[in-house]
This record gives sequence, structure tokens and C-alpha cells, in this order.
Amino acid sequence: MQIGILLAVALGGAIGSLLRYFAAGAVQSAAWPGFPWGIFVVNITGGFAMGVITELAALKLHMTPEVRAFLTVGILGGYTTFSTFSLDSALLIERHAYVSAALYISGSAVLSIAALFAGMWLIRSV
Repeated sequence: MQIGILLAVALGGAIGSLLRYFAAGAVQSAAWPGFPWGIFVVNITGGFAMGVITELAALKLHMTPEVRAFLTVGILGGYTTFSTFSLDSALLIERHAYVSAALYISGSAVLSIAALFAGMWLIRSV
């Protein structure tokens, strides 16, 4: 790995995490209680931003690897890993790998939630 890319990811991640914290908090405080509206909105806006940035990088702008890493892995990765999940899912679908896409999407959601409960159970049982 190149040090420039690592620094770009680290700086972008810090910025993205702060953006997630403030955006999710602002949305949640303005929304109806009982549903995680803040993170819901962050995930959707992060997916949209990933689409815009990746298409700009591919079709319109000549971004350096550092800038691309800063924006996608860094800022959007810190803002929401759901944007990366969405991109990976879309790439599988665009490649017509529908079975892989379905397995990836359903497996990621179900197994991530199951893993969360497993981690909670482990700590609660100790």
C-alpha cells in the first residue's frame, strides 16, 4: 500500500465518521421516534453519493487513486459502510451475477445481524 492512499483513507474516514455522527443525530432528533431514521437516511444518502462519485470518477473526472480512496473508502466508508455494500451489490447485478448478488445481499444482512446477536450473547454469557 502507498502511504498517500493510506493517509487519504484515514483522513477521509475521520471526516466521514463525523459527518455520520452529525447527520444521523440531526435527522433522528427531527424525526418520529421509534425508528432509526438517522442511520436510515445516512445509508440511503451514502449509497447515492457512492453512485455519483464512482460514475464521476469513471466517466467524467480523472481522479487520482488518492482522491478516489479519500472520497469512497475514506469519507463514504466512514459515513456509511452501506455505500460500499451497495456498490458491491450493484456491480454483481450489472455483471448479471444474480445468484451471487442475492446471496451477498441476503447473506450480508442476515449473517451480520446474526453475528451481532452472537457477539451480544457471548458477552452476556461471560
